[in-house]
Amino acid sequence: MADEVVLFGIWGSPFSRRVEIALQLKGVEYKYIEEDLANKSPSLLQYNPIHKKVPVLVHSGKPIVESQVILEYIDETWQGYPILPKDPYERAVARFWAKFIDEKCLPEILKACWGEKKEHEKAVKEVDELLKVLENEVKEKRFFGGQSIGMVDIVANIIGFWRRACEEGSGVELLTREKFPKLRNWIDKFVSSSVIKKNLPPRDKLVVFLRDCFGSANASK
Repeated sequence: MADEVVLFGIWGSPFSRRVEIALQLKGVEYKYIEEDLANKSPSLLQYNPIHKKVPVLVHSGKPIVESQVILEYIDETWQGYPILPKDPYERAVARFWAKFIDEKCLPEILKACWGEKKEHEKAVKEVDELLKVLENEVKEKRFFGGQSIGMVDIVANIIGFWRRACEEGSGVELLTREKFPKLRNWIDKFVSSSVIKKNLPPRDKLVVFLRDCFGSANASK
């Protein structure tokens, strides 16, 4: 089909799940192909020869890579549900917070949960400071973008769900309701949303998946 949409992903990847959330919010029909990164398919290597990783969205035979880039492509290509704000300034702000989550929060969460002792202790303190920033940003809003799920919320699935699985797998608690009540309220609303809920992997299975991926580092703490 000329307008076919195909997504190459991994069930336990927050980045793959972001793309599925965006496609479903837009009402886009797509074909999903589960990848095994230990045995990458020829199609994945063809469509993403530089990074050789998921997610990859293929639309009408043309590949788009990197989850945040894909989210913007989806928003610009299909009408309907807005993922990014219309206002240029608000769009820039949303891009800033999305990058903040991926480039600042995610690496520190992984180090806090699974890093060696010398980086783990420092990372726990750093995560605490980063979460304070997000706590102040979400304020009393229903979602980061206001009353509906947007770009920042979709990217923050790492904070909203995958972080909890990392905590359970590593035994490190980072985000308590006592310390971060506004973020916890956001998480409750986010994970209970119907489109989000059906795109969350089983937590028990995810805990095992993450432990397999990062647990060897955690064992050295």
